[in-house]
Formats: sequence, structure tokens, C-alpha cells
Amino acid sequence: MADLFRSGNPTLNESALRGDVVGYGQGMTISGAVNKTGILAILVVASAAWTWSRFFNSGPESVTGLIAVGAIGGLIFALVTVFKKTWAPVTAPIYAVLEGLVLGGVSAIYEARFQGLPMQAVGLTFGTLVALLLVYRAGIIKVTDKFRLGVVAATGGIAAFYLLTWILSFFHITFPSIFGAGPLGIGISVVIVIVAALNLVLDFDFIETGARVGAPKYMEWYAAFGLMVTLIWLYLEILRLLSKLRSRD
Repeated sequence: MADLFRSGNPTLNESALRGDVVGYGQGMTISGAVNKTGILAILVVASAAWTWSRFFNSGPESVTGLIAVGAIGGLIFALVTVFKKTWAPVTAPIYAVLEGLVLGGVSAIYEARFQGLPMQAVGLTFGTLVALLLVYRAGIIKVTDKFRLGVVAATGGIAAFYLLTWILSFFHITFPSIFGAGPLGIGISVVIVIVAALNLVLDFDFIETGARVGAPKYMEWYAAFGLMVTLIWLYLEILRLLSKLRSRD
């Protein structure tokens, strides 16, 4: 049974459901998790739209602080949500608002350089979400132990890679060929986008399993939070990939 709850998304993994199954009362449902995800998406979009508007009305310097607050605050509330799942009904919406500040500012920066790029990234992100959901529901992709292990390993490798490059940047050690718009940089971005997208499949499986075993109602918010983490990551990676492709034009 434990293997059923393993997910590549660190917020939606085995420990998230272990010991949280209820034997009575109202439990987690798929529709409930979907509704909560919709609420978080609205909060992200509203917050992002406000930051976007400030960028173009007041200039880039007006959103620099907002991006920093959103990034640091989002990380803090994400960690709180992971370690205090029962707080998810409160912390998940706050996380969504804070991440919206980041997405709005970052998207505006890309828009200023590559007109229309953020909207393309949004379309591809939600298109990927719908396509993978249909594929998952049709049973074309089955979440087996090997599938989980592969996605978990790849996700962990990407996280370690980003952490290492971030640490090395303090010593002025950079990797322009990896993060640039050359064939290697584009190839790596494509791989990362694919791994991020496959995490959506594991998230779907987590939600379905949680509803089947009768996880507590608050897990709907936690599952929605986890799915938003993946969607935000996927959007940012698609945005990065598209910017590399546009730079080559």
C-alpha cells in the first residue's frame, strides 16, 4: 500500500498520506481537489496580473521587491504546508498569492523582451495539463513503481543540479553553454520540461489514490497545493525554453 502514495513531487508523496486516512466523516474527493486547485489558480492569476500591471505602469523597479517577497514568502509557506498538512486550507492560498507575485513579475520581464512569450507559455502549460490528464484517464500512461522511481530520480537530479549551480554562482562559476540558447542548453530545457510534465501524472495518481482511500478533507487543499507547485514549475521551465528558442531567431 505504501508504494501507492509515492510521488515525484516532494509535496505529494507517500508520507503525505501515511496515517492520515479517516475512517468516518467526510473525506477527500477528486472533485473537491479539482475545485481547490481552481481556487488556487485564480489566486495565482489575480496576484500575477497585479504585479504585471505594476511592471508596465510603474516600471521594472516597482516589482523587484515584490518578486523577492513572493519568492522568499512562497518558499516559507510551501515548507510550512509540507510539514503541517492540516494547515493547508490556510497556507496553500497564501502560497498561491505569493507565487503569483513572482510569476507576474517574471512574466512581465519576459514579455518586455519577447512580446507574447508568456501567453504562449501559459497556453502550453495548460495544454500539457489537459493532454496528460486525458492520457492518464485513458490508461495510456500507467503509474507503476518503475515509472514513479524514474520520475522521482529525474526530479531529484534536476533539483540537485539547480542547487549546485546556484551555490557555484556565488563563486562566479557559471555554465553558459547549459543555460544558454545553444543546442545543449535547449536540449537540457526540453528534458526538464518533460520531467516536470511527467510529475503531473504522479500528482493525478496521488489525488485519485487519496480519494479512494478516504484521506481527510483538508488533503484536498494539500493535493491542490502540490499540483500548483508542479504547474508553476512547468510554466517557468516552458517560459525558459521558449525564450531560448526565441533568442535563436
